Amino acid sequence: MTLVVVENHEQPVLSVTLSFRAGSVTDPPGKEGLAGLVAELLTKGTATRTAEQIAAQIEGAGGSLSANADDDFLTLSADVLSDHADLAFDLLGDVCRNALYPGDELELARTRSLSALALELSRPNSVAGRFFAQEIYGKNPYGRSETEASLKAITRYDVVKFASARLRPGGALLVVAGDVTLAQAQDLAQKAFGTWRGAPAPVPGGAIPPAKPATDILLVNRPGSVQSNIVVGNATFPPSDPGYYPARVALQVLGGGADARLFLILREQKSWTYGSYAGLTRHRGLGYWQATFEGRTEVTDSALGELLHQVDRISTEAIPDSELKNAQSFLVGSFPLTIETPQQIASVVTTSRLLGLGNDYIRRYRERLAAVTPLTAKSGAARVIHRTALTIVVVGDAAKVYDRLKGIAPVRLVDVDGKPLTPDDLHPHGGAVALDRSQIVARRDSFAILANGNSVGSLVTTVDRSADTIVYTERTTIAVAGIDQTATVTLDAATLDVRRVDQVGSMMGLKPETHLTYTAGRVKGHASAPQPDRTLKSMDIDTTVAPGTIDDNVVSALLPALPLEPGKTVSLNVFTSRDGALKVLTVKVGQPEAVTVPAGTFQAYRLDVSGGEAPLTIYISTLAPRRMVKTEVVGTPLQFVLVK
Repeated sequence: MTLVVVENHEQPVLSVTLSFRAGSVTDPPGKEGLAGLVAELLTKGTATRTAEQIAAQIEGAGGSLSANADDDFLTLSADVLSDHADLAFDLLGDVCRNALYPGDELELARTRSLSALALELSRPNSVAGRFFAQEIYGKNPYGRSETEASLKAITRYDVVKFASARLRPGGALLVVAGDVTLAQAQDLAQKAFGTWRGAPAPVPGGAIPPAKPATDILLVNRPGSVQSNIVVGNATFPPSDPGYYPARVALQVLGGGADARLFLILREQKSWTYGSYAGLTRHRGLGYWQATFEGRTEVTDSALGELLHQVDRISTEAIPDSELKNAQSFLVGSFPLTIETPQQIASVVTTSRLLGLGNDYIRRYRERLAAVTPLTAKSGAARVIHRTALTIVVVGDAAKVYDRLKGIAPVRLVDVDGKPLTPDDLHPHGGAVALDRSQIVARRDSFAILANGNSVGSLVTTVDRSADTIVYTERTTIAVAGIDQTATVTLDAATLDVRRVDQVGSMMGLKPETHLTYTAGRVKGHASAPQPDRTLKSMDIDTTVAPGTIDDNVVSALLPALPLEPGKTVSLNVFTSRDGALKVLTVKVGQPEAVTVPAGTFQAYRLDVSGGEAPLTIYISTLAPRRMVKTEVVGTPLQFVLVK
């Protein structure tokens, strides 16, 4: 273990960090997310302290104790008043040497990680980042990301084995910054870690990232998306490469903030985005540079073209002195703000030592940035930017942008799971689907509507059957949003064809209504639907619909009657009265899994539904007659859970 002490006696505070080469790049294949779970469990109990006792002791001393794992390292941190330095060392020594990794805490941590992953996958910028890493790093561990399957595959044995093999004093770095002397730090470290022995398991070598023959575009289809997220870049060099400094300045000019080229042109001049940025990231292995854009679907190709033009300029043209000086002034001037507190000092020192940046890194950082000239900045940018072999990832509605992007570079198509697509896949055609009428039985189901786990309303559904008709009624009540709506749909009992739809109620002070009839391939009637500006849009509807078209008010009632086979994808023609239009809903059927709701625990098929107003994850029980037990609105905290 290496001890680094940075004395700073201005304030009576102390920051202690202990780092190991045990980041996510050391996760075993198929167990991605393991390092993160180990970090989360470190403070959840030891042989002599419960999780509650650990929290009470550190909080009682006015301090904090945390652990986290990034790509390269797992780091424990304790921040305390210097009078409690012995407690900080004692707790760090205890949790890293004697953690118990309780099984119940593992399950809680896993649940939190799965929820965080679901939220991440609902955000197009996160999806773009995951695909970008895969593209630039290939089979190298930096290209891997945790998945639902990998998180569920992790056992307590995996956690204990990982910690035993990788949380060892050999190669560890202990940084102590603040109101402490070298002698005090050495004495405290000896007491906490002096008898600890062992070298960590070797960090597996990563595959060399694939050499890209030419620039191309990976287009990730996210049907219905109103915006596109773009990431452009490539892998660069190891962290200690001296080329970092000129490249850092050049990329600051390109996209370092609101006064940089990408922001000024793409937002201020073109009004295409809320922001576009560029940056350079260091890893212990190969780092990367990237430029990002998020904007409206209709300007995707124009924005990408302009972004690539600016990327080309920064690596081929000398930067004007004024832009260069502004970038250098910002980088040089802001650096002292990152080393003001003991916590910040410990963080910067830890990073510089772990990445092998040299003992003089902090002292010479500003000097090296200030030495960059227009010519060295241009050459630095040219070195990191592979102009003819860029990785470009676009996440958005591929049906709307595919043809436009083909004029920029060759395009490969995949869905959000990475499955290859063809251009024909971008235009799904719904059709009549054989529905299992036996699954639609007379019943009454009650759901709680939850936001962040708190009840905000209710949904009550009723199915009534007679000899020739089925009447489905759905009442939604969310008092805080002023919503109280009832939809009634009449279906033919023999065919499950929709005959009539009536929807009445109130929403945010408005009184929307829908009254439609479906007859002989036509839908007729009138609808008034709330708009984003809180007005009602009234429509007279009279249009043809394909056989088997389903009204959007009855989709959830008919999902249990679909042919639910794991791995199967079903496309449904759905008429939406809100905009009087026909849409195609895509329903992907997943493997059955246990789903717990207030009504009990059910084995349920997971249905991922896209093509509507928002992507949904719906769980349908496997036991006949099937019923909906849970609905999640992807990317939001909203859930509908079966109560009875």
